[in-house]
Amino acid sequence: MFDYLLTEEQIKIRDEARDLVKWVPRQMILDMDKDAITFPKEFLREAARRNLLGCRYPKEWGGREMDWVTTCTILEEIGTLGYEFACVFGVGAELVCDAIIRHGTDEQKEKYVKPLLRGDIFAAECLTEPRGGSDFFGATTIAEDKGDYFLVNGQKRFIVGGEGADFFLLYARTDPNAATPQKALSALIVDRGPGVETKYQYGLMGCRGGGTARLVFRDVRVPKENVVGKIHGAYDVFNTMMIPERLGTAVMTIGAARPAVEIATSYTSRRKAFGQVIAQFEGVSFQIAEAVMLLDAARAMGYATARAVDAGIDMHRIRRMVSESKKFITESCQKAVHNAMQVVGGIGYTTVFPIERIFRDVRLASIWTGTSEVMSMIVAHEWYREFLMEKKDRLTRDFEADAEEADAADEKIYE
Repeated sequence: MFDYLLTEEQIKIRDEARDLVKWVPRQMILDMDKDAITFPKEFLREAARRNLLGCRYPKEWGGREMDWVTTCTILEEIGTLGYEFACVFGVGAELVCDAIIRHGTDEQKEKYVKPLLRGDIFAAECLTEPRGGSDFFGATTIAEDKGDYFLVNGQKRFIVGGEGADFFLLYARTDPNAATPQKALSALIVDRGPGVETKYQYGLMGCRGGGTARLVFRDVRVPKENVVGKIHGAYDVFNTMMIPERLGTAVMTIGAARPAVEIATSYTSRRKAFGQVIAQFEGVSFQIAEAVMLLDAARAMGYATARAVDAGIDMHRIRRMVSESKKFITESCQKAVHNAMQVVGGIGYTTVFPIERIFRDVRLASIWTGTSEVMSMIVAHEWYREFLMEKKDRLTRDFEADAEEADAADEKIYE
């Protein structure tokens, strides 16, 4: 953690998160990895009791009116418990609540946000479908307008909290004849009840214990007052949720990778081979050095992006920075954990150390909430847009002219 960049208040909140991490029983971590715990309600209730859920939100709805930099300090610390702890911590309090706080009515905030941040109820986001993940506009779940309610039919999968959540933020197609894809979907709050079925939980490689499941919706009645934002306005909701989804995912990966690097550092400073401590071999210490460098670089990018969000800069720039952070941080943390396992060697591949669990868990980071490939697509789009729009107004030097034959005739051919 870059303590010198944080205020006293931010350090205090970070330390509160560290106290929560210390409170978590070892057996809870082991039971989640075995799916003996299918959704960690006890952990979320304790986080709520300590007022650590949804710290960014107004106090009237249960938050603490903190900024994104502070939120990042919390998410990073929660990630040290294990990536799935951060996933379930963030999905309800940072994703679903964010949508309702930003786009919902006061009645929705009173009914759903307040009790969620108190730890009385739990939430999940329903976006991904069996026929598509990255294709947000390809959603086939239908919400048919029946006057004062919608009738929802469809399926969602890979839903963290699909087993355990009491209500869902669901994206569904409400206008099959929309002129543009951006006007076809609505965001709905769907209570668990008749017609909502948890079909099954997935057998996951890692990130177990979060109730990740497939949900089936059959003739579910959703009252119109449960629309978040405007009818056919899910695109606006999704655009703002990009920040907690992707920036949150990024910074919590830093926390998840930290223990692996620390364990590997400790191990290699004690383990001996060929008559000396293996940390004295460059083949070992250089891999630890690279892992530390990657975590520091990842943290620098993540917190710089959080500061940009707090400053309220141009949303296109935010989209680029968040996407850069999601891709760079998650991939860097995966490499750091890889290095940690490599230098620990065969014993790191066993359950004697938690590195094997961390390795399995962080593999998800560059896939969910937007793959690295989607992040690259967004970065490219926003960078070209920014560069070409600003080029004519750019106040900096014309660097292209700084070549001996910059004005050579018939040499710069573009068509």
